[in-house]
Amino acid sequence: MRSRRVLLKSGLGLAATSIVPSHVFAAGPTPQLIGTKIRQDVEILKAAYTQLHPGLYRYATPSQMESRFRALEKSWSRDQSLELAYLSLSRFLASVKCGHSYANFYNQSDAVKKQLFADIPRLPFLFRWINGQMVVTRNQSGIPGLSAGTLITRINAVPTRTILRNLLPTVRADGSNDAKRRALLELRAEDDWETFDIFFNLIYPGARRYRLETREADGSRGQIDIASISLETRRLGKPNAAQARADGSIWRMDYRPDGIAILSMPDWALYNSKWDWQAWLDNRFAEIEARNITALIVDVRGNEGGLDCGNAILSRMVDQSLSVTAVERRVRFRRILSELEPFLDTWDPSFATLGEGAEDLGNGFFRLDGGPANTITRKGPRFKGKLIVLTDAQNSSATFQFARVVKTAKLGTIIGSPTGGNQRGINGGAFYFLRLPHSGLEVDLPLIGTYRSTLEPDAGLEPDFRVEVMAKDIAAGRDPVLERALSFARGQR
Repeated sequence: MRSRRVLLKSGLGLAATSIVPSHVFAAGPTPQLIGTKIRQDVEILKAAYTQLHPGLYRYATPSQMESRFRALEKSWSRDQSLELAYLSLSRFLASVKCGHSYANFYNQSDAVKKQLFADIPRLPFLFRWINGQMVVTRNQSGIPGLSAGTLITRINAVPTRTILRNLLPTVRADGSNDAKRRALLELRAEDDWETFDIFFNLIYPGARRYRLETREADGSRGQIDIASISLETRRLGKPNAAQARADGSIWRMDYRPDGIAILSMPDWALYNSKWDWQAWLDNRFAEIEARNITALIVDVRGNEGGLDCGNAILSRMVDQSLSVTAVERRVRFRRILSELEPFLDTWDPSFATLGEGAEDLGNGFFRLDGGPANTITRKGPRFKGKLIVLTDAQNSSATFQFARVVKTAKLGTIIGSPTGGNQRGINGGAFYFLRLPHSGLEVDLPLIGTYRSTLEPDAGLEPDFRVEVMAKDIAAGRDPVLERALSFARGQR
């Protein structure tokens, strides 16, 4: 018998709440990182985060963060595997409670990606977490017994509620917004590196087959023995996300015969796309006017953010320019210190002097641009119909800001579940990629923090009409959020 304490030696881990049978999960990788070297990475991480991170003390005191740095340094003083180092680093970063501070899967070196992510086994189904329960949304196994709406109660004898509880402290989110953390721990086949796949295999390593215990909607229980699948199988039936961003097929506008239009926008991460999305939206709004559309439903569920694409929609909802002045943009530095430069890289060299000329607030922050900086400028004929925005916990950056403007400026109605992000402000806007030389791991480092003049709830944005998707809805193939939006668009409350 092997206790999970073997994986939790760092002192930054979870309480050892479960004992995993030795025949279920394999022994962990052998040590390959030298503690006397990688502990120096903690010094680099500490210097960079304490000098540059604008939200390091948003949810923790300096003494609390100092204690966490010491615990990570103690953990990394021992020889260990890359897997264990990545896991303890992720737990530390998650404790910062910043949705943009993590050991980004996509920004790791090819060597790290190959060792940590390339050959991990994957569960042969997609799922959502609903009320702490793992609910199947799609069966990719090719065998019966995992229909949509089925509850998975145990995996290899471990209760799925325990799995969720053990994975949550590894996951990034802003503040106490655990709904965002749960959303990131769902399997949707939208990315090559899924948060659940990576941390499930780090905490419960080695399984290539799974014994699932299930419960159907009628209460009947069952057991299924099933093999893992590859990334290629996971991708089957899903569009290529990179290609969809490049050719514009990632967005869709549907016009209904009842005068309602539905704009589906699952992604705004269009940084490197050559697709002219602004022209695409201009054409859609011209069609909306020509068709006399009475209600526009904008579905951003599942969309973490990216570019401020929502501003192009909001510009059609105002009679005159709208200033959004509720936040200050702050940084912690005038100029990047020369001793940190060898470990930092980014796409814009001007970030090195981001705080030059900024107003010194006298509290360790420098305010950019003299204060808030977001104006929605009117464009084209104003859309005079109803604007309805569908949200969920994935909306945590640009989509969070979009939903907030819609609600606070009373430009439309929000329907769905609470957003990700945090009403107290988030960190982002400009980034460095911090390369830790001895472990080889990368850490994302946001540089601009948004702060509000009043103390806001430590939570995401609450919709005007809260509608949650339940297991019975998934089993029936229903979308109660969209159904509620359509009823509202037709004038039914």
